[in-house]
Amino acid sequence: MADMNEKAKESAPILVDLLAKKPAFSRLLVGIYGIPASGKSTFANLLYKYTNNLLQTDPANTTRVILVSLDGWHLTRAQLDQFPDPKLARDRRGSHWTFDGPSYLQFVQNLREEVWPETARIITAPSFDHAIKDPIPHAVRIHPQHRLVIIEGLYTALNFDFWREAALLLDERWYLELDFEEAQKRLVKRHLVSGVAKDSTEAVWRAEANDMPNGRFLLENSLEPTRVIASVEDPVLSLHL
Repeated sequence: MADMNEKAKESAPILVDLLAKKPAFSRLLVGIYGIPASGKSTFANLLYKYTNNLLQTDPANTTRVILVSLDGWHLTRAQLDQFPDPKLARDRRGSHWTFDGPSYLQFVQNLREEVWPETARIITAPSFDHAIKDPIPHAVRIHPQHRLVIIEGLYTALNFDFWREAALLLDERWYLELDFEEAQKRLVKRHLVSGVAKDSTEAVWRAEANDMPNGRFLLENSLEPTRVIASVEDPVLSLHL
């Protein structure tokens, strides 16, 4: 079975071909989603690298790909503290209701604007700083030459509320498939290695109380994917899932 690196390498030409079929004034928008621990970030980063490499093989081609993470639209901890139950909001951070969904929708709508080098504006997106555990506004800049945008995150294909409107604006919705039992094993390992959990008991609690409910909600409320990719845990990459 091909590992995630090979799957990304094989997928990059597909995006280049899809982009070539788009009008010169429009972008190709691709959402990468899957349940927690399915390897979205790992795969998206590899896909970004291989796609950019392909685009740069032609010196005359100025088109580039950019990667954006949905994590940038996390509500800040200060905003979570304004919820009726701040502890619940913090404990469930990562659930769809702990994101700034309307702002994300506006971002995707902006990406759908026509892209003309002379008139297209620079569109910004937030990123997430794990050191301060909060988003950084306007950290990512999408220029006119970024005609291929990969958006990675749990809810990029969510068929619910304003998330649905954003998902329907995407050209592609790629789903990383992983069963729940394997996902929970990866999550417990990740929480321990990252230091998020102090011991295995807390790691299991975090996985069962927040990550897996989010994953079930995702699968029960997602649009049909345009492509399904089996998630494989690569030994070298497993700590970065």
